[in-house]
Amino acid sequence: MDFYREISSNNRMTFFLFIIFFALLFALGYVISFALSNYIFVPIFGIIAIVYIVVSYYNSDSIVTAISGAKPADERKHAVLFNIAEEMAIAAGLPKPRVFVIEDTAINAFATGRNPKHSVICVTTGCLARLNREQLTGVVAHEMSHIRNYDIKVMTIAAILVGLTVLLSDLLLRMFLFGGVKSNSSNKEGNILMLVAIVVGIILAILTPVIAQLINFAISRKREYLADASAAQLTRYPEGLASALETIGRDKEILEAANKATAHLYIANPLKGQKLWMQSLFETHPPIEDRIAKLRAM
Repeated sequence: MDFYREISSNNRMTFFLFIIFFALLFALGYVISFALSNYIFVPIFGIIAIVYIVVSYYNSDSIVTAISGAKPADERKHAVLFNIAEEMAIAAGLPKPRVFVIEDTAINAFATGRNPKHSVICVTTGCLARLNREQLTGVVAHEMSHIRNYDIKVMTIAAILVGLTVLLSDLLLRMFLFGGVKSNSSNKEGNILMLVAIVVGIILAILTPVIAQLINFAISRKREYLADASAAQLTRYPEGLASALETIGRDKEILEAANKATAHLYIANPLKGQKLWMQSLFETHPPIEDRIAKLRAM
């Protein structure tokens, strides 16, 4: 497996995501400005969006941990987790990430941060209580691999942009539904243009969940397989992660702190049991059975 090629591919995907979302955000801003009959909102909206994205990107670790209700791990209470994180950081040739814990009985974990120097690995208390050391090492190695392969950059940008797009689409939809848009034109052409703007705006707002799923799909499956393979390389023991995934697959607990915007960050889908729109077509994670089979074939 050519890891350098995968890293390069991830960087291109980052650029691709930026283009798509900036185009979408511009479209939303244009429709809002047209509806309000004031195009000064387009450049203002663009500046606000850029500032929001930059600030969010550079604070992504604190934002995601806050949303997830994660707290810094206690070095004494979670000594094994700290030791494993340090071992995997050395194996990956990376700085040791900060370690966080989510108080939840579900078994899951994620990594976040804009780069390896500002990375965070977070596990649930369910991981600590219900996985043995080899399994927990496999899980941490998987998350460390996301950091090493720069998958985390793509995931973080996707989460930020999906969230921003959802907020703006919701604002646009509310404007149309609750009478925030009125035509100032007295002629038929002006009224038709306003009707078109309303239809386009509603379509944009409705398509936002689809876009979110497409992004999750784009950043998910190949990167999960790659992180599994990289974890096996770091630990030299594929069975540890395979066994952990087997336990996760049997786990019926739903992670309360997870949401649609952050679900793709986790090692396994934390929203299992919930009916997500078009989930069967755009899964954020490969089937656990396939991942286990690939690991055990190594």
